[in-house]
This record gives sequence, C-alpha cells and structure tokens, in this order.
Amino acid sequence: MKTIPSFQIDHTKLKKGIYISRIDEDITTYDIRMREPNREVVMTNAAMHTIEHIFATYVRNTSLGDNIIYFGPMGCRTGFYFLTRSLTDSYAIQLIKDGFKYISEFWGMIPGATVKECGNCNDHNLAQAKEEARAFLEIIKDWTKDDLKYPQ
Repeated sequence: MKTIPSFQIDHTKLKKGIYISRIDEDITTYDIRMREPNREVVMTNAAMHTIEHIFATYVRNTSLGDNIIYFGPMGCRTGFYFLTRSLTDSYAIQLIKDGFKYISEFWGMIPGATVKECGNCNDHNLAQAKEEARAFLEIIKDWTKDDLKYPQ
C-alpha cells in the first residue's frame, strides 16, 4: 500500500504551529500542531474534545462558516486538522487565531455537550481547553502564510 501523505511528514522535525497538510482543488487541509510529536506529552482527550466543540462551533458561525468543511482531532493527540474550502491562507490563519482566542476566553456551557448532542458528553474539560488555547496562541501570534510549510 502507498504511504498516506500525513505519514510522509518527518515528525522528528515537526514543531508546534500551523501547516498546510494538503490541497485538493479548492479544499485546503491545515495541520494545527499543538505538540511536538514524540517529544512532548500529548493533550488529554477531555481538552481536545472541548477544543473541538468550541472551535468548530465558533468557525461555523463566522461570516464564511459555509466554507468550513471539518475541524477535528488527530489520533496521535498532538493537534487538529482544519479543512476549508476557497479561503485564503491569510484568512484561515486569522480564523484559527480568532478561534483559539475565543476558546481561551470562553465561559459557559460547552456547545453541543449535552447527553442529547454528544456521544461522550462527560469527557470535557473547559479549564484544560482554555489553557491549551492560551499556550497555542503564544506559538501562533505572529504566524503568517509564509510559515505554513512543514520543516524540512
């Protein structure tokens, strides 16, 4: 079998940040890397689950929410994939920054986290999600489209 593209990235050189994972016609997949693979402790499931709920709800409620295809966790628990349609890289980066700022300041009920709405509603941790968001904002505060290439 062919090795899938995400397994072809040299994870020994991968740093925290935002990268373009792939482009398929008008769909861009961004790698939102919040941990250095195999060198840092991974995020908790509860923090990731909460980030997923809040970020996905936030970006889908922006003016270009219809251009959001998907936001979800990596199985390795080092980050997330964010798929957009027909958005500029600069806009996507700003949207990511805005989304993580929103998480860092969020108070209240986690969107979609009731028994009726969520398949694992007891596995959330807002305090951890906010801490993760604040830490990641420090990493990406000056990130631009020129920073989107994976390290070589």
